[in-house]
Amino acid sequence: MKLLKNRKIYFIIIATVFILINIVAFFHAYKFTHFSDNISEKTKSPEKLSSFEKAKTLFFGVNNPKPKNTKLPSQKYETLKLHSNKEIECWLIKTQNSKGTIILFHGYGGEKSSMLSKSDEFLKLGFSTMLVDFMGSGNSQGNQTTIGFDEAEEVKTSFDYLSQTGEKNIYLFGTSMGAVAIMKCISDTKIKPKGIIIECPFGSMYTTVCTRFKKMNAPSFPMAGILLFWGGVQNGFWGFSHNPTEYAKNINCPTLLLYGEKDKSVSRKEIDEIYANLKVQKELNIYKNTGHENYLKKNKIEWIKNISDFINITIGT
Repeated sequence: MKLLKNRKIYFIIIATVFILINIVAFFHAYKFTHFSDNISEKTKSPEKLSSFEKAKTLFFGVNNPKPKNTKLPSQKYETLKLHSNKEIECWLIKTQNSKGTIILFHGYGGEKSSMLSKSDEFLKLGFSTMLVDFMGSGNSQGNQTTIGFDEAEEVKTSFDYLSQTGEKNIYLFGTSMGAVAIMKCISDTKIKPKGIIIECPFGSMYTTVCTRFKKMNAPSFPMAGILLFWGGVQNGFWGFSHNPTEYAKNINCPTLLLYGEKDKSVSRKEIDEIYANLKVQKELNIYKNTGHENYLKKNKIEWIKNISDFINITIGT
């Protein structure tokens, strides 16, 4: 009788812990994939948080205000509203005697004004640029992000718009989530840009969620899997199948892959696996003493040379 009673207590404890874990994961997933409209400060990166702040974040999730454009292009530009899975806003900056157009896609928590410094360098190389706010960011519709999954459709919408204007030389540039969205778009839809330039894409959605827990000095099992499950339920997709390493196998155009060797969000192993799966003309450049950041800050000269060399090789193909 006593044994039976103890088993019942153990069962209640286990069931309670399981329910609590799922509740925490549910709210974490929602906050991670839905930006808020408040103007409070965004939660700092894990390495900048105190132990108390990390514990608070682990229990209550991140503070994630909707990213807002912080500046405008210094050049003459046109604002476009394109209808995709959501209405998205873009800036089109044309240059005289353009060699083509490069479409720029920002990373998680970013918006199109964060890509202006790179747009400026592409303009200097003789290319027009198109900067895109993914859904939920900047002046695009909604407050949701799917970390590159649904954003892939917005990549296609942007590409199709330019193609319909008669543009032949279209390059796609993306950093982090933007790179992942490009890879998924090409894998799913078989669009054929002149080439793609992708910076620090993660290898799989599960891996990147695990990395976030590790950066908080918290065990990733089982919370990472549970969080990914609820994130998929809330956003209508199976997060465990969101794998850029697999998308790489279906890339059909020349690819320049860029990575910072000190990146704590994406491992070198993930980058090497993606690179190995690319079956096209490809190049990998690694920047020393560089993390998950804007590569222009520490590697401007090398970055411009890598971009210029890649474009010069592919522009005539």
